[in-house]
Amino acid sequence: MTERGMTDVLAVQTRRKGRLRISKQLRTPLAITGGAIVVFWLVIALLAPSISPYDPLAQDFERLQAPGAEHWFGTDQVGRDVLSRVVSGAQVSIPLALMLVVFAMLIGSVLGAIAGYFGKAIDEMIMRIADLVFAFPTIILAMVIAAALGPSLTNAVIAMLIVSWPAYARVTRSLVLGARNAEYVIAGRLLGNGPFTSLGKDILPNVISPVVVLATLDVGTAILLLSGLSFLGLGAVPPTPDWGSMVADGVQQFSSWWIAAFPGLAILTVVLAFNFLGDALRDALDPRSQEAVQGRAL
Repeated sequence: MTERGMTDVLAVQTRRKGRLRISKQLRTPLAITGGAIVVFWLVIALLAPSISPYDPLAQDFERLQAPGAEHWFGTDQVGRDVLSRVVSGAQVSIPLALMLVVFAMLIGSVLGAIAGYFGKAIDEMIMRIADLVFAFPTIILAMVIAAALGPSLTNAVIAMLIVSWPAYARVTRSLVLGARNAEYVIAGRLLGNGPFTSLGKDILPNVISPVVVLATLDVGTAILLLSGLSFLGLGAVPPTPDWGSMVADGVQQFSSWWIAAFPGLAILTVVLAFNFLGDALRDALDPRSQEAVQGRAL
């Protein structure tokens, strides 16, 4: 066999091994379930205007109808279709949670990387600010900030962003502290790489995996906390179809269980799905857990 032919065979075998390795790591029942539910809700969020059976804001129906053939999830206290509002709520809650987590990850990772790499006064200043945020319970501090800014989804996201970035900063800082004196980083500096080039090219690509896992797990937490703020009247403003505010409406009509039950189930499934997916990514990206994951997948 020619040298080119042997190279092609080795390349094919390498690709096959890579596919098998990835499939084994992500073949666990929880990973498949979480991924399927996440895809389902993302499709719902993208297609919400097209698949909603009725206008989520229209008050055209009999009030407090129980679930039935015409209204699968029933109607609420002002005659709106609950199914349409749950579907439209996905278009509100999920994109906001994803945006919140992405911005918190970017801000926290950049500040944590700078603190870990440069150390000294910069490290002390950034970490003391993070400790100040950590000193208060997350939901309590978010409630105070949201109340000070005024009830709206935008202000709720800002409040959550303020209380979410320190977790990423602390994780990134600890990873950068462990990597900044590695041989490949020192070699890059000897070759003339500046501090920010060293951070961007040598360190961050090698420490980003735990941050991505944390972000995946935080999507569910973000949805839960944003819904909690809306439940308390500090997030979505009526008549915006938000899952948290829908649960709050259901509490006021406790005998009409469907008003709170179906948006509550939506929150539950999305939070569990992102937690399942985050656990699967952690197993896939953590070399120490490869053997355990492969054993469960067989």
